[in-house]
Amino acid sequence: MIAFSLKSDYNKKDIASQKIKQLHHNFAAMIKERMILIMKQANKTGFSSRLGFVMAAAGSAVGLGNIWRFPYLAAKYGGGIFLLVYLVLAVTFGFALMTTEIAIGRKTGKSAILAYKAVNQKFSFLGYIASAVPILIFPYYCVIGGWIVKYMTVYFTGQAHTAAADDYFSNFISGTAQPIVFLAIFLFCTALVVLIGVQKGVEKVSKILMPVLILLSLAMAIYALTLDGAMDGFIYYVKPNFSDFSIKTVVAAMGQLFYSMSLAMGIMITYGSYMGKQDNLEQSVRHVEIFDTLVAFLSGLMIVPAVFAFSNGDHAALKAGPGLMFITLPKLFDSLSGGAIFGAAFFLLVFFAALTSSISLMETIVSVLQDKLKWKRQTICLLVMGVALLMALPSTLGYGIWSEVTIFGYQILDFFDFFSNNLLMPIVALLTAVLIGWVVKPKYVIEEVSLSGIFHAKKLYCTMITYIVPVCMVIILLSSFLLDLSFDSHHFAAGWRLSAPVRQHFCKFCRLSTCCHSGTLPARKLYCVMIPYIVPVCMVIILLSSFLL
Repeated sequence: MIAFSLKSDYNKKDIASQKIKQLHHNFAAMIKERMILIMKQANKTGFSSRLGFVMAAAGSAVGLGNIWRFPYLAAKYGGGIFLLVYLVLAVTFGFALMTTEIAIGRKTGKSAILAYKAVNQKFSFLGYIASAVPILIFPYYCVIGGWIVKYMTVYFTGQAHTAAADDYFSNFISGTAQPIVFLAIFLFCTALVVLIGVQKGVEKVSKILMPVLILLSLAMAIYALTLDGAMDGFIYYVKPNFSDFSIKTVVAAMGQLFYSMSLAMGIMITYGSYMGKQDNLEQSVRHVEIFDTLVAFLSGLMIVPAVFAFSNGDHAALKAGPGLMFITLPKLFDSLSGGAIFGAAFFLLVFFAALTSSISLMETIVSVLQDKLKWKRQTICLLVMGVALLMALPSTLGYGIWSEVTIFGYQILDFFDFFSNNLLMPIVALLTAVLIGWVVKPKYVIEEVSLSGIFHAKKLYCTMITYIVPVCMVIILLSSFLLDLSFDSHHFAAGWRLSAPVRQHFCKFCRLSTCCHSGTLPARKLYCVMIPYIVPVCMVIILLSSFLL
């Protein structure tokens, strides 16, 4: 009798288990059908496969920061130690943020401007802030893309020696006609891909360019290691130097990772909205991280040894930003046998990296406007292209006929870069972590990730998004003002050099004559940063949290 009762109970549990599985399957199918319906209503098409999503997301993450910023930081902050810290942060901090944004996009099926509202009505304002980031970045990014097109053209037309002249770059960007023409060419290339569509344009181009970019990086890294004296640079790049390790190493790696992975721009939310419910979200994020880190590492492997060989081991020759790409490296190429070919391949690689990132920026803007205006994709693409060209003109002319025009002491391009990267993006990421970690709770994301498979890093994710990510974002926000993490200034995203000294800029707000001039106030730099920037931001956050939390 007892055995029969046990068997009956077992059968009941088995039936209940099967019913639960069936309900889960039906629920997943219902969500998938709903997602397809939403995308049809929004006149959207998604990626055709997980590979397409990974290639597109990786293409967005792999940009100029990987090539002209990562090698400099790795060499400056301990070589192998920086690489190790970067990897640890990529699989923890970066993983949590990217998973969050992609899950929000896939769950809501909307771009950033409406996705945050779908998550929580009170955080709808965050969608507008996140959507403003690519709108600000895209125009000036196309300006830099135009510079790359110019140098690529120079090398492919056999003028490599000309590009190595000391004043070649400054003469070019201070002009009027040429920078605008090359800006327009780069913008047209970007718009053409986005105009074709998600699958036939963004996905297909990413599937082609990303493997080519990896192969080019690998081939050039191998070639760089064959140069005389390059092995010293290789050892300097990969060998851990514990004497160079400090809190700045962690903060620099954290900042580089944050800006490198296209986070807090609405890009990953947009791409997540194109992702299929059947695609494993956790694995996709891991693959994007691998691509992004691999390209960054290979960039260092081809640049650091080559610069060391060129400068006879002079560490100071390894710079970040435009100084490295448009001044130092052309001189290096000119000194090498076959350097013209090496230079042409390099700028082709950089063009591919810049183009894939530019495509993701424009695609995000187009998706936002589609959700908001309900216009045809082609109409919106043409509108965005025209407006971006107009918005880019001040940035490109800011080095020429408008060079005297500054905004709070910044040149025009520098101001847009500073405002979007050092203020808006950390604030968006911070409030996103607060939204998911404390308002709707991590289960909101966990449920979405679990639809396509077991969420293996669930416990890690909960800890990171609730506690660690908010702290990290506050550190990034503060460090961009307080720590000297770049060669002259504090920009993580592009490694950009500001036109005016930061201290001079802060003095415009400071009314204490002793603050930045006499040197009698011990915390003068902290004060000058806190009063005009951090205190207002903190008060806004406190004010919002009193209503939202």
